[in-house]
Amino acid sequence: MIHRRLLELAGIVPGAIGALGAIGVLISALHVAFALAMATAIGAVIHGDGDPHGALLLLGAIALVRAVLLWLREPLAARIGASVRISLRRRLLAQLPAIGAEERRAGDTTATIIDGVDGLDAYYTRYLPQLIVVLLVPTAIVVLVAVQDTAAGVVLAVAAAVTIIVPRFWDALLLRNGRKRWSAFARLSGDYAEALQSIPLLRGFGAASRVGAHLDARADDLRRRTMRQMRVSLIESGISALAMHAGTVLAVVAAAAAAMDSANQGTAAVAVLLLARECFRPLAELSTHWHAGYLGLTAVDGLDRLLSRRPGVIEDGVRDEPSARPAVIELRRVGFRHPGSARGVHYVSLRIRGGETIAVLGPSGSGKSTLARLLERDADPETGEILLDGVPLRHLTRRARTRSVVVVAQDPVLFTWTVRDNLRLYRPDAGDDEVIAAARAAVIDDVIRTLPDGYDTVLAENGAPLSGGQRQRLAIARALLARTPVLVLDEVTSALDIDTERRVMDGASAFDSRRTTILIAHRESACIHADRWIRMTDGRIVAGGDGPPQERARRTPAPQTLRFESPTGAHR
Repeated sequence: MIHRRLLELAGIVPGAIGALGAIGVLISALHVAFALAMATAIGAVIHGDGDPHGALLLLGAIALVRAVLLWLREPLAARIGASVRISLRRRLLAQLPAIGAEERRAGDTTATIIDGVDGLDAYYTRYLPQLIVVLLVPTAIVVLVAVQDTAAGVVLAVAAAVTIIVPRFWDALLLRNGRKRWSAFARLSGDYAEALQSIPLLRGFGAASRVGAHLDARADDLRRRTMRQMRVSLIESGISALAMHAGTVLAVVAAAAAAMDSANQGTAAVAVLLLARECFRPLAELSTHWHAGYLGLTAVDGLDRLLSRRPGVIEDGVRDEPSARPAVIELRRVGFRHPGSARGVHYVSLRIRGGETIAVLGPSGSGKSTLARLLERDADPETGEILLDGVPLRHLTRRARTRSVVVVAQDPVLFTWTVRDNLRLYRPDAGDDEVIAAARAAVIDDVIRTLPDGYDTVLAENGAPLSGGQRQRLAIARALLARTPVLVLDEVTSALDIDTERRVMDGASAFDSRRTTILIAHRESACIHADRWIRMTDGRIVAGGDGPPQERARRTPAPQTLRFESPTGAHR
């Protein structure tokens, strides 16, 4: 089965596929030479009209050369397979930012990038090179057999055509069913990943058994799909095997019938027998390689979905220098709306002075986190533009932008690395003194030192054994260590109590005074160091002022005594 999209992707290693195909043709040619030499040797022994020793020496030489070529092909195929996997995965990973967070499922994407690409290894290193062999070798062997015996050549040609053509009627059905099966497999992989990550939640709500039963039913449905697919595949394999064996038998019968009329036709009959086997060998190997690469072939929809995505952010910036310290931020009538939703920001204009700390307040869905997303260029504004020191954000290269702006999200991502390596994510060359200073500023140093290996403790998945508040503080320390001109803290103290929150914000403020900081928060207590504040509602700035955005005492109504009247008229 040839797929247009997979052929386009084969352009990654066209020379390598051609080289493997050429080696395959040489190996098949040696098989044919071996068959002819074997027929000559047998004929010499039967008729006693020649010296079989020369033919036997030739057989040994052919076998040796064939073994060398087989030995060379395997490491070459392995190296090409690794190159294909690396190249495809690099392209796929580069496309991931083009997928919106609302459409991104880790399980589905992982299944495509891991299992789908692994399946394509056999398609490119086995199936396509073998296809070159099939296009050349059987035709050549049919001609050789026809030279030995015309009737046998005709029979062999018909059998080879049936072997190649008839199973193709099943290919479309196999591919269609295989794509459906792959889609079910990818979705099930995503559901299993979500369930595994949510075991404590499912157990807490008593839903573990129900979700487990649902996943069992889905897995059983996938098993039934797979078995149906195997039955169709077995029909196709059965027809191919029948055509190959019947073709071999009929070709030999035709050659044997001709041999009965002439005593000198025995050698030809033996040659036809051996050549018929070599005619069908490439076809049998093609069928084997087809099934080996079938997993990748059925994953083509997932691969195409990822590769055909148009990036939401096109990295075409040319300025490679980061912004100066402290950076001036300017938003000019910035507008952005999330796909399929009215949420976002609407024509926001704002200028933040270099070194200023500004607090952004507002209810959920007011557009605060959207501003953070636009500042790190996870998306581009639909209207207006964002400037750093007068330079449009889109004019900066990715490297310059990540060295200019760091955004700390409410739910930070920590890797299964040591604590020290997690802190050095933005600055791998940071010294130990700087790492410890940043941790102290974020009030996490004392927690780290209680871990089994201190800063060399390897964290488990999702930052375990740290709590939510400790993970937030570790993320703040990581951002402080980056020492970028702009720091955006997006609800990063939501899991902290008021006292710890105050100490963290005190430490973060004192750590680097030559930095522009944006504090996004629900609680005003997180913004005690703000020089200015704004309040957002429905994607618009609706209020603002200087100084920390503390609630005025005059806005708090005085406590009142509540009176309840009993049915008897008495007051309480």
